[in-house]
Amino acid sequence: MSSSHTTERRYQSGFGNEYATEAVAGALPQGRNSPQRAPFDLYPELISGTAFTAPRHENRRSWVYRRQPSVVAGRYKPYAQASWRTGGDREVAVPPEPMRWHPAPLPANVADIDFVDGVHTLAANGDADAQLGIAVHMYLAGRSMEKRAFVNADGEILFVPQQGRLVITSEMGVLEVKPGEIALVPRGVVFKVALPDGPSRGYLCENYGAQFRLPELGPIGSNGLANARDFQAPVAAYEHEGEVAYELVKKFGGRFWTAPTSHSPFNVVAWHGNLSPVKYDTVNFMTIGSISFDHPDPSIFTVLTSPSDTPGTANCDFVIFPPRWLVMENTFRPPWYHRNVMSEFMGLVYGEYDAKPGGFKPGGASLHNAMVPHGPDEEAFDKASHMDLKPQKLDNTLAFMFESRYRFIPTEAALNSPVLDDDYADCWAGLKDQFKPA
Repeated sequence: MSSSHTTERRYQSGFGNEYATEAVAGALPQGRNSPQRAPFDLYPELISGTAFTAPRHENRRSWVYRRQPSVVAGRYKPYAQASWRTGGDREVAVPPEPMRWHPAPLPANVADIDFVDGVHTLAANGDADAQLGIAVHMYLAGRSMEKRAFVNADGEILFVPQQGRLVITSEMGVLEVKPGEIALVPRGVVFKVALPDGPSRGYLCENYGAQFRLPELGPIGSNGLANARDFQAPVAAYEHEGEVAYELVKKFGGRFWTAPTSHSPFNVVAWHGNLSPVKYDTVNFMTIGSISFDHPDPSIFTVLTSPSDTPGTANCDFVIFPPRWLVMENTFRPPWYHRNVMSEFMGLVYGEYDAKPGGFKPGGASLHNAMVPHGPDEEAFDKASHMDLKPQKLDNTLAFMFESRYRFIPTEAALNSPVLDDDYADCWAGLKDQFKPA
């Protein structure tokens, strides 16, 4: 296995497929999962992403065949990572107003910070032990993880890179992810992150609830939005070194722990199943829009959804706003003014977001909690109210949203951050009363 960015990657296609892959021919057992002796004397190990008795269409698990089992590790000791928080802190007083953060600058010592130490939580909700809610983080890092690995026992992680590529080496193989692409690593799967472009920044969604899945298409039909075939899973790969010391950092119950291992955790020679990291290029997203009038609901831009126990009311929806045509007639084309029962965290990967063309920068973030009014700023309103409504292409843009039924609680660090935009509300101050009765 190599994490070099010069390596040509091979992938398997599909989302939630029954994948089967081997780095050495004959390493996968045939006709059974756990033979008395596995090929090449490998150790069979099952990774269950759902309960054993979850419905078949929701069940996620993979069998891996590795040189040493995961139980071979030293004793865990506490590890300090105070900037990565879990769940919402109910003691924090969250103002009922829109909030925005400018892009966080890379720290002066970024070359010394790897992915694990570079994660900073902006906001969170829910409870990891109750398996509901999400946390939203930024990562600011400049050093690749070498003989160091990470495993999150609290939730799956959705990566949205904004600056710099990521090479994510997992037990199942290697994914290379550039800005404009996303990656999803299941809960409990060990991985490490290399930074081939040096200092890097991006967004993370840590999902404690039901696993992300493709949304139902309803009247859209059998095709559209993110198609399963465009997701890519890794092929089996393993590190060829024998006994090599690794540090394993684990997030467990909101706390961090570290243990030494005498071997690489990336020692899986073959695996099969439907639990795997995947990546997806957002340029493949098939956008749906109105071709007559009105701006449709942003749910038509949903890439992945984590359902809750209330149908249609998601634990988390991951929504993107990619390049697209606007052709609606007699219509105010940007997203309308809105108060939503859902809470909305938004980020910008590149370009401009059409409802906030000036103050919202790539790498920044905004938060509109449940029933907090929001919508186009004064500049966007004036432009959209007077523009010539000819077909318009929104290009070179990629914004996204983590939308949750639960209220986001920003961390104390986020509320006191120097990049918090204290003047955010001023972007609506110029919206005057224009009522002119006949």
